[in-house]
Amino acid sequence: MSAPDHAFRAVRERIVHACEQAGRDPGSVHLLAVSKTRTADDIRALHALGQTAFGENYVQEFIDKFDALETGPKPLGLEWHYIGALQSNKTRPVAERAHWVHTIDRERIARRLSEQRPEHLPPLQVCLQINVSGESQKAGVPPEAAAALADTVANLPGLTLRGLMTLPAAESNRERQRQPFARLRQLKDELNARGHGLDTLSMGMSGDLEAAILEGATLVRIGTALFGPRNTPARND
Repeated sequence: MSAPDHAFRAVRERIVHACEQAGRDPGSVHLLAVSKTRTADDIRALHALGQTAFGENYVQEFIDKFDALETGPKPLGLEWHYIGALQSNKTRPVAERAHWVHTIDRERIARRLSEQRPEHLPPLQVCLQINVSGESQKAGVPPEAAAALADTVANLPGLTLRGLMTLPAAESNRERQRQPFARLRQLKDELNARGHGLDTLSMGMSGDLEAAILEGATLVRIGTALFGPRNTPARND
């Protein structure tokens, strides 16, 4: 068994086991392979094993990989998620290429993505990024401001508001890992009580996917557990 095959199987097994512990259908949790800093060949190798959804953090790197893998004579037809910070002057290439954006935390970004989404493409699927840990250095809207942003985003024609994403503070204790994920799940329920039909919780990475699944994650963002460690540390997977 190759290294990518072994890693892919191991992550899938972790997801299945966590779902069993939570009493959930494993099919209710989707695996997003975080391919930032990885090569197009790395993506091809994982796609050959059956992985179809990939997440990128940096706009130029995303453009390069998308164009290499989707614009040639044999496009892979992957599902592309943009999961990094997004500046207002860089929204257009993301609006033109991505299927999902997980990091909506400002009305201006949402409006630009909506306006720049090509008419021939379906609406961009988006999540609000929520700063549940209250860390000043982290992006994301505070939980108490989520309702107002959700109301605005839900009415933008080029977007479909699907759910919430969070990147909590690193924590090794399983019970403490669960706390921010539980808060995000509670916030989703609160927004749905206001009439939003949210169905997505983008939460859980290589070190805490089990805790996230126990609290209702529907999409886990996994990088190092699939591709191996990076030369430089990077969060969001």
